Amino acid sequence: MTQIPVAQTPSVSLPRLSTTVAGPADGPGVLLAHGATGSVRDNYGTLIPALTATGHRVVAPDYPGSGETPRAAGPLELDALADAVVAEAVAAGLETFTMIGFSMGTAVSVRAAARHPERVRGVVLTAGLAKADTRAQVWLDLWLRLLERGDYQGFAQARTLSGLSAERLNALPPAELAAVLDPDPTLPPVGSAEQAALVKVLDTTADLPGITVPTLVIATTRDALLDPANSRYLADHIPGAEYVEIATGHLPMVERNAEWLALIGDFLAARGL
Repeated sequence: MTQIPVAQTPSVSLPRLSTTVAGPADGPGVLLAHGATGSVRDNYGTLIPALTATGHRVVAPDYPGSGETPRAAGPLELDALADAVVAEAVAAGLETFTMIGFSMGTAVSVRAAARHPERVRGVVLTAGLAKADTRAQVWLDLWLRLLERGDYQGFAQARTLSGLSAERLNALPPAELAAVLDPDPTLPPVGSAEQAALVKVLDTTADLPGITVPTLVIATTRDALLDPANSRYLADHIPGAEYVEIATGHLPMVERNAEWLALIGDFLAARGL
């Protein structure tokens, strides 16, 4: 079925995004959208080489305040962010591409597919959401309060508790535990507060029925931050979406990386993406 571009509303201007581009120029395109308070390096450090090894051309922008991208002048807005990541893919020479989103990046991916249906050929959504539920709202309020107070020790503790499954956290050796709980204020992206604030207000529920490209939804079943019910909602409301589960906390690239990479790689291969 031919997709008809939706009417677009003007979006807020953002700084040019610092973007990683990798893989052969003539390979099938993939555009990555990372999670809030994360970065391309943190979320996709293992996925990018896996994709380029299979011949994909990968474009991976860092949001305002992550990586080398400067902070935005004001609050982040989902339409503007979706447009900005798509603009980076086009600037890198991709006419069409598969969107791969993690956490908040799932909403960025869905909105990009809704606003630019002529460019998006497929969608992969991991540990995602259409709209923050009560549990996520409580976590986000805690993150924002800790950041506002400059309590980076508390923020590191909160991100660790929400990001890792109990099994993974309890099994960490002392050195690794100390690393994830490091209160160094330079470790979180400088745009963490703006990104977390966007998660509190985003809502892609109305976009989901219009996504008609091949879609894979990957639920993280031991996720303390975004309950897997959020992923099931995405799969239930995107026509024809495939749904799979990984027994991991919010960060499958940390806890079950090989399994996560295999699910994505197999889906892309099976769908010719």
